[in-house]
Amino acid sequence: MPEFKPRTLSVGFVAGVTPGKWVGRWRERHPDVPLELQQYGDDAVAALHSAAADVLFVRLPVNRENLFVIPLYEEQAVVVSSKEHEISLFDEVPLAELEAENLLDVEECGGPAGAVEVAASGAGVVVLPMSLARLHARRDAVHRPVPELPGTTIGIAWLEGNDSQDVEEFIGIVRGRTERSSRQPSAADGPEPRKSASQKASARKAAQQGSKKQAAPSGAKRSGAKPDPRKGSGKAGKPGPGTPQNRRGRRR
Repeated sequence: MPEFKPRTLSVGFVAGVTPGKWVGRWRERHPDVPLELQQYGDDAVAALHSAAADVLFVRLPVNRENLFVIPLYEEQAVVVSSKEHEISLFDEVPLAELEAENLLDVEECGGPAGAVEVAASGAGVVVLPMSLARLHARRDAVHRPVPELPGTTIGIAWLEGNDSQDVEEFIGIVRGRTERSSRQPSAADGPEPRKSASQKASARKAAQQGSKKQAAPSGAKRSGAKPDPRKGSGKAGKPGPGTPQNRRGRRR
């Protein structure tokens, strides 16, 4: 495994992600270590494996082979349509409203920008993460949230084995580590050094694998147990008031 000691920290990101606040904090705390930003497309994860990027803000899911990945936040799903479409009358669009629509395929349209352009023409509608809808916003198009659709997750990823101090420090900044709690070179002399982000990610993986192996099927019968004659079979309870109902959007 090669040793990673980046002289310049290279931070990659996919379209729609805005890493500016974390980059600003890095430059305030470490003005002596240059940080370079680079946007990537479909080949984003390849940039980590080729060492073109030290860390990467990526839209999940991705192939996690040889990677550490920490989820950061969720993106709201929205539907994009032409400005004249009746979708523009909603504050929130019910999923049922999309059943009769011509849903555009993002890849067939050449990507998010092309899909928004086609939707703006009135030829259909497209579902995108809100950040991409805003990035490719047009005057002749609108976007509205669809609460019933699952959102997408933005995470930060880096290559297993890349435990350089700069990478670990940047991961800490993204996770909310303050300047006072930042790991310093002298921290290694302390009685209980902090675990690195890579060590924590490895421990999390091991814990998840261990819990799967130890999980036992629920409701297993005990050997030799006898039924209690005082207890009846009982009746199934009626559904409570919290039974999910179809949600309707609110028109403007």
